[in-house]
Amino acid sequence: MPRLDGKTAVVTGANSGLGYEGTRAFAAKGATVVMACRSVERGEDAADKIRAEAGGGNGDSDSDGDLDVRECDLASLDSVTGFADGLADDYDAVDVLCNNAGVMAIPRSETEDGFETQFGVNHLGHFALTGRLFSLLRDAEGVDGEARIVTQSSGAHESGEMDFSDLNWEESYGKWKAYGRSKLANLLFAYEIQRRIDAANREGDAPIDIRSVACHPGYADTNLQLRTAAESGNPLMKVGMRLANAVLGQDAATGALPMLYAATADVDGGAYVEPGGLMNMRGHPTIGRSNDASYNSEDASRLWEYSTEAAGVEFPF
Repeated sequence: MPRLDGKTAVVTGANSGLGYEGTRAFAAKGATVVMACRSVERGEDAADKIRAEAGGGNGDSDSDGDLDVRECDLASLDSVTGFADGLADDYDAVDVLCNNAGVMAIPRSETEDGFETQFGVNHLGHFALTGRLFSLLRDAEGVDGEARIVTQSSGAHESGEMDFSDLNWEESYGKWKAYGRSKLANLLFAYEIQRRIDAANREGDAPIDIRSVACHPGYADTNLQLRTAAESGNPLMKVGMRLANAVLGQDAATGALPMLYAATADVDGGAYVEPGGLMNMRGHPTIGRSNDASYNSEDASRLWEYSTEAAGVEFPF
């Protein structure tokens, strides 16, 4: 990773797992990291731990960037709006936005705004956040002259299927199918926003210097699996998840590498960064390809139109 002094990165879900490791790495390279967390208390605890590991950082040494913990609950569009408005008040630009936070395979529930939670948090919350931070991204110098939008997906996108007649799973619900759909939606969004940026740059006078990149971490040992087990209410599932994490999972720091690569390496807009090892579930980052459904431009456009209305966000193209 290059030095990131003077750069601002926003990371959702920054207090644990991949978000924590990404935050730690950005800060170690000198970036100011806005830690967008559902719980400010847990976010502050994570920030204190990063500062302690860095030797008392938070700007006190040449190698450590500032950490700014702020509340952002992706299950609440009002919270997303408040977070974005606060950033606009305090920051001139955002160089990197990592749409990282998520929930996985939980029993059906709804967000504050009435959307199925996995779809609402994993996709719609990040769609709204990206739209509301777009002007700050557009005003940034970026890592290499272009700001980055990095959207974290999952290999589970391959089991996802877009059903626009029941996006919120009101007719039927399968928690793993819903997770797969939300991760497919992440990719449809990541590629579609790049298409729209490219189209605007072909047609407009003022260039939009923003690059959208998708990624997935492989099988990383994080608390995402443990939360899935806890939500299931099945104690055997909790034991199974812990065992699977120990045997199959790579550590969270390695799992965060595709996100960091997507955010700072010389990759094309619309790229898909994934682990290059066994079954693309382990190892160091490489440029790969997601499944054919994720490149369906008709589905992407339809999802975009739905999301614009549902999230109440218009992108300034």
